[in-house]
Amino acid sequence: MATQSTSGKSNTAKPKAGAKRATKAGAKRATKAGAKRATKTAASEGNQARSVVETAVDLPVGAVLGVTDRLTELVEPFTDRSGAEKQIKAYRGRLRRSVKRTERRGATARRQATREAKRTRTRVEREAHKRRRTAETTLKRNRDEVEQRVREAIEEQTSRAQDLVDRVSEQLSALR
Repeated sequence: MATQSTSGKSNTAKPKAGAKRATKAGAKRATKAGAKRATKTAASEGNQARSVVETAVDLPVGAVLGVTDRLTELVEPFTDRSGAEKQIKAYRGRLRRSVKRTERRGATARRQATREAKRTRTRVEREAHKRRRTAETTLKRNRDEVEQRVREAIEEQTSRAQDLVDRVSEQLSALR
């Protein structure tokens, strides 16, 4: 800020006429630049708003057109008799192939399940025979062992009984 003297005049020198013009020209340029920036910003915001509005309108229109195209594709083959017959024949052929494919898959699965069941049955039968043989062998061995022990016990008891009979007979003969 300029300071004033006692006389009320400014201590700063007055700008010259050329300087005034330069300052005015700079102010005009600044104003024009600001106006351009404001215009660009407004235009940019306008473009964004326009873009959003266009999207809001284009989306449902595009969806309707897509549905229309799909319906046309579905209905068009049936608009005349020959087209409908061709389409039905094509559907019938696809259905027949699909049924055949499904039937083959079912037959394959059935054969595989049958094979697996036979394998399992054979494995179980083998295991059962093996366990039966093991049980029979063990039972026979145990029976033979028990019979042997019983024979030995009978022989031992018979031998003891005979010893007692002999002893008692000796004692009776000694008493006579």
